[in-house]
Amino acid sequence: MYCELYLVAMKKENINPLKYDLIGDIHGHAAPLRRLLARLGYTETDGCYRHPERQVIFLGDFIDRGPAIRETLRLVKAMIDGSAALAVMGNHEFNALCYHTLGADGAPLRAHTDKNRTVHSATLAEFADHPAEWRDYLAWFRTLPLYLELAGLRVVHAAWDESSMAVLNGRDRLDEATLHKAARRGTPEYDAVEILLKGREIELPAGYSFSDKSGFSRSKIRACWWKAGEGRTFRELVFPPSDDIPAMPVPVELASSLTAYAETAPAVFVGHYWLPPAHPKAPLTKNVACVDFSVAKGGPLMAYRWNGAGPLVAEGFVSSE
Repeated sequence: MYCELYLVAMKKENINPLKYDLIGDIHGHAAPLRRLLARLGYTETDGCYRHPERQVIFLGDFIDRGPAIRETLRLVKAMIDGSAALAVMGNHEFNALCYHTLGADGAPLRAHTDKNRTVHSATLAEFADHPAEWRDYLAWFRTLPLYLELAGLRVVHAAWDESSMAVLNGRDRLDEATLHKAARRGTPEYDAVEILLKGREIELPAGYSFSDKSGFSRSKIRACWWKAGEGRTFRELVFPPSDDIPAMPVPVELASSLTAYAETAPAVFVGHYWLPPAHPKAPLTKNVACVDFSVAKGGPLMAYRWNGAGPLVAEGFVSSE
């Protein structure tokens, strides 16, 4: 139903629904977003950036970390409300919903620990004097789909995983009951949303850990979900690549949980993974691309220009810088 309504809106606007510009995690960096939209040929009219022939698809993670979160949300929502863009939910929008939603026991679905408060602090600060506006954005987050499947391409924040989608019975949005289940560790819904919005993870050998981009210690790696795990080492499967991960074979029971994304499957775009700014601006495979190049850590905001067909190519990437 969502895609049918979208295509009707596109026909009304006389826009080609096969031409998309997929934009990675913004994290409150409105200035690079404006620069990138301008480079892509979008112009602002009455607060909404539009292109005469194209739409943006935002990959989620609009909030936290950056200096202009309110402005970012205003720009993104205006484009979506004006049929100039689509978007999927990021893990930061999901975390915000859980942080600000009370469970049956009266406690927040996402605990207000020092760690969680620190990650969310920039957003909390920007909306401290605008509580009604923030409530409206939280309500809007609930309308964001977890994934999109359009003509010839797929979009999800972290990992395209049909088994996780099946757990959610094919629903692409979180209703109230599913939100509460997805926030509770140990439920099938929790695991499904974790994979879709945060990626597949595999446990490192006993005694191994590493520090992530935020300085938190981790004993699991985010895995290249599009690669088959059989016969590979932990270092070969970690994403983004890191020489700090041991080059030890992945146990068979873990490796078997990773199957390759078929070469004949539609192109799929993800954000989430904080690729280093120096990482090659190129697709991961001919039909998988990541467009998150760490704008919140000084990297560029990145887009991929999708024209409806063909293998993904390095020339499709467009930078805000």
